[in-house]
Formats: sequence, C-alpha cells, structure tokens
Amino acid sequence: MSSLESQGPIGLPGSIGFKPPLIVMVGPTGVGKTEVSIQVAERLGGEIVSADSRLFYRGMDIGTAKPTPGQQARVRHHLLDVVNPDETWSLAVFQRAARDAIQDIHMRNKLPFLVGGTGQYIRAVTHSWELPAAKPDPQLRNILEKLAESLGNEWLYKGLDLLDPTAAEAIDPRNLRRIIRALEVIFSTGRKFSDQRGKTDNPYTLLMIGLIRPRAELYTRVDARIEAMFTAGLLEEVRHLLALEYSPSLPSMSAIGYRECTSVLRGEMSLATAREQMRRLTRNFVRRQANWFKQDDPNIHWFNLEAVKLNEIENGIHTFLEKIKSPPSPGQ
Repeated sequence: MSSLESQGPIGLPGSIGFKPPLIVMVGPTGVGKTEVSIQVAERLGGEIVSADSRLFYRGMDIGTAKPTPGQQARVRHHLLDVVNPDETWSLAVFQRAARDAIQDIHMRNKLPFLVGGTGQYIRAVTHSWELPAAKPDPQLRNILEKLAESLGNEWLYKGLDLLDPTAAEAIDPRNLRRIIRALEVIFSTGRKFSDQRGKTDNPYTLLMIGLIRPRAELYTRVDARIEAMFTAGLLEEVRHLLALEYSPSLPSMSAIGYRECTSVLRGEMSLATAREQMRRLTRNFVRRQANWFKQDDPNIHWFNLEAVKLNEIENGIHTFLEKIKSPPSPGQ
C-alpha cells in the first residue's frame, strides 16, 4: 500500500503557480464508482468527497446506495448525511462545502477524490461555476408551486424546456425544487438560467477518471441493485421516513425508489410495478448521465471495468501525481 505520506509532499496549496491535485471519478449509476473509489483511495491515502446529491440526506441509505458503515470505515467520506430529508442543500451550498472539504484534505497531505454521478455537482467544483446570484422570490416560488400542484411537474418542466433547453437537459424532470429555481432565476433576471453560470479559474490540477461498462452489463447490474435494495429493507426505510412525517412531496423523497415505495405503502401501486418503474427510471437516468460525461471527451480518461484491472487506474493516478511533483522544464 502506498500513500501521499510515504511518497512525501506533493506541493503546498497556495504556492506560486501550484494547483493541488483533485482526482475526479465519474460514471453512471451502478457502474461501481463506490467500491472502485474506496479501493483506490485506500491504496493512495485518499479521502472521498461525495458529489452525489442523493447521498446528502440522513436516513436515506438503502435507496440511495449510500456507502455502508463498513465502507466508510475503510476510507473517510465527506458530505454524506449532512442534512435531514426536509432540509435544502443548494448547489451553491454544496460547492462551498466541497471546496472546504477538499482544502481540508489537502492541508492534511491527503489526496482528495471527488466521486459521483451528478454532473452539475461535479462541474460546479471542477469548472468553478459562479452560480446565479438571483435572490429567492417567495411569491414567485409560491405561484410556481401552485402551478405544479394543479398542472403537474411535467407541465412546469416542459415550460422550462421551452425557455431554456440547456438548463432543462441538466435537471431531473422529477426534481421540482430545481425546476422552480431555474424558472425563478429566468423570470427574475430575464436571462436564461444556463447563461448565468459564469466560470472562475479552476483552483485544482484535475485528473478526470471515467468508469464505464457495456450498456447491457450496466443494466443487469442496475436491476440486481434494485432487487438488493428491496432485500435490504427499502420498503421499511421508506415506511420509517413517512412515520417521521417527512412528506412524500419533498424533493428528497422524489428520488428514484422513494416515490415508488411510498405508492406501494399507500396501496396505490403493486410491488412488481414499483420494481419495473424503478428499473425504467434508472435506465433513463443512466442515459441522461451520459450527456454530462461523454466518452469522446478528451479530458476524461475512461476505464472499462469489464476488462480493466484496479492497478491500471492506480498506476494512472501515480503517473499524474509524478507529473505534478516534477513538471517539465520550459521548452521541453
């Protein structure tokens, strides 16, 4: 096992011209990001910063495939279980918290891994987005919420798609809170939501690692994971959340699996239908994730987990770190 401590310091954050390293690991739901990132971080003395918006919520463990206590004991994780299901963690709040966590990891001479499949959360950190500054408008939000209640989330999402297709593509149609926020910014400023994400200098030296599998294998893994969730007690987890009076209308409870299980518990949907709907929605989500992280992106180093061995990923990170420690001389 190797670590940054055994290799010596890789540089000092804040040094002139130095940008500390950040390993970013992306890939679709079910590909194996959790276990691969843990194994590689174990070997390299790393810590993991979660960039998966579903993992922020306390008490939502099984349906989000959150790293188990045993997995978390192997490698320190950041930004898990940071809010209750009825609390809001905006993209701007996540961005600040992720940067603080990464800085803390660097200051302790550890290697940070930013891991997740939520594209906008990854980009908010790696592209140093300056997020829209429009202040919340309670009256406008109330109007949009009432429109969603009367006409449906899909109607509101279609409106966003007409006004700002780029923003709509990046938002889960089930995430009413983000749909309303995008429309709020558009109506408040008169500009597209997607046009208001400015960029500042990226403070890190990035190594983007993408994990892939053949689509058929990925879908098989997704189906198996859904079955494992029910075996592990997903229905009981949702029943407990409802008993704690967390409303099914909360954005957190709209995550795939939670809404379906709520319908099962209310007698509105059969268990077989819930399983099938979860499989269909997850496959749709996998396809949307591919729009964020494309396999022809030259900035992402892709590893097909059907064939690649873990030490190949580890060796790639070692090479990256050596280049940071010994940058080429001018003219080379």
